[in-house]
Amino acid sequence: MAAAAAASLLLAVVLLSLATAKAWEALPLQKRAFYSPSFSMAPGSVAFDYFYDVEFPRGHLALKSFRADVVDADGNVIPYHEVYLHHSYIVRYYQARNYSIPPVLDIETLPYGDGFIYRRNHGICQGDLLGQYFGLGTEMQSTPTAVPDPYGIEIGNPAPIPDGFDEKWLLVVHAIDTRGAVDRFGCAECRRDLYNVTVDQFGEPLKDDYYGGLSCCYAHTQCKVREDYEGTTRSLRMRYTLTWTEWVPSIIPVRVYIFDVTDDMKLVVNPSSGAVSAKHDCLIEYMVESCHVDGNGEKGCADFKKSIVAMPKGGNVIFGLTHLHSGAINSTLYGQDGRVLCTTKPIYGEGMEEGYIVGMSTCYPEPGSVWIDDGELMVHESVYTAERRRTGVMALFYLLVADRVADTPAAPAGFNDNNFMGIRSMKSWRRSSPAVAGER
Repeated sequence: MAAAAAASLLLAVVLLSLATAKAWEALPLQKRAFYSPSFSMAPGSVAFDYFYDVEFPRGHLALKSFRADVVDADGNVIPYHEVYLHHSYIVRYYQARNYSIPPVLDIETLPYGDGFIYRRNHGICQGDLLGQYFGLGTEMQSTPTAVPDPYGIEIGNPAPIPDGFDEKWLLVVHAIDTRGAVDRFGCAECRRDLYNVTVDQFGEPLKDDYYGGLSCCYAHTQCKVREDYEGTTRSLRMRYTLTWTEWVPSIIPVRVYIFDVTDDMKLVVNPSSGAVSAKHDCLIEYMVESCHVDGNGEKGCADFKKSIVAMPKGGNVIFGLTHLHSGAINSTLYGQDGRVLCTTKPIYGEGMEEGYIVGMSTCYPEPGSVWIDDGELMVHESVYTAERRRTGVMALFYLLVADRVADTPAAPAGFNDNNFMGIRSMKSWRRSSPAVAGER
C-alpha cells in the first residue's frame, strides 16, 4: 500500500516537472531596443542625466537581459575612446498619478514626497545607494547579462504597487566626451587636476587629498581638451535593449544584490532584543595609490582591497558579474569558509580601445552548485594594477540569487546550521589571497 502511494506520488512529481518544463519552453521571448531622450556632448563635456519614466516593457513580466550603447542620431554606436560610458543603470520606482516629476534631471538625488516610492533591489548598501536592477559601464559592449531559464527578474507584479500609483523606470546615464582630451584615461578616471573643480556636485568644498572621482566629473563639468583640437557638439542617446517574457508560475524569481568593495560594514547589537544587524557604509569608489612613494611603480605590482559583508538572505547563486574600471585585474567573492563563490575578470579592448574594459567574464554556476547561507559573512576582494595612482575606481559585485533551483528542494540539507541571530559567527573563517601572477 505504502509502495503504491509512493509510486503515485513520484509519478505526479514527474508529470508536474514535465508540465512545468513544457510551459516554460512555450513562452515567447520578446526583445526590443528603447531609446533615451537625446543629450548633447561636446569635446571634454560630461553628461550625468536622470531620465524619468523612460520607455520600458509593461505588464507582469520576467526580465531576462539588458544591454546599453551610446548612439548618435542615426543609431550608430559611439566608440568608447570618443565617449566613455562611466555607467548607465535602470532603477524602479512607484509614482502617484497626481505627482509630477520632470522627465529629465541632472541632479544626483531622487525625488521626495508622498508621491514617490523608491523600489530598490534587495541590497545591500545604505539608503538608495546601488539600488539598480541592471547597470554597467563600458563592459556592456560584450558582456552577457542573460538570466538563465527558468529564472527571471520579476517586474510589474500588481500586488505590491500601492493604489493610485504606477510602476515606472528611471534611466541614469553618466558619459564623458574624451575627444581631443589631454589625457583620455585621466578624464575617464575623473582626475581632479583635469577638471579643475573645487566643489562637489552638491556645492561642498573638495578635500585637499581628494584627487579624483565622481565628485569631480558631475553634470556640466569639463575635462581638459587640447587647445588645437576642434570638435563638434553632437546629439546622442542611450539605446538600451531588453529581453523579457510573460510571468508564469513556472518562472523562479531571483533577488538582485550589489556588493560594494568599499562597504565598511559594522555589526550592530540591539540593546533591547540582543538581535544583531548589519550597518552598511558604501562609498561607491576608492583610490588606488601607486606602489611607490615617488609614483614610479614597478610593472606587475597590484593593489588588493577587501571588505566583509553579510548576506541578508541566502540561496542559490544563479549569475555573477562585477563592474570594474580600467586597470582592474579581477574581483572575487568568497564564502565564509574561504570557498570561491564567483570570480570575474575584465576583457580589454584592442586598437583605439586598448586599455578600456569592453567586457567581463561572468559566473553561471551549475544549478544548485553554489549556495550562500542566510547571514553568511563573505569577503569581497578587488585587485587593480598599481603602477600608478588610479582615481575613482570601483568594484561592484552584481549577484542574482534564487531561493531554489528548478526541480530541487528549497535548500540543501544542513542549511544555515551555523546561523546566530541572522549573522554567522567568524569562528570558521579562513582564506588566503590568490596570487596575482597571470591574472591579467
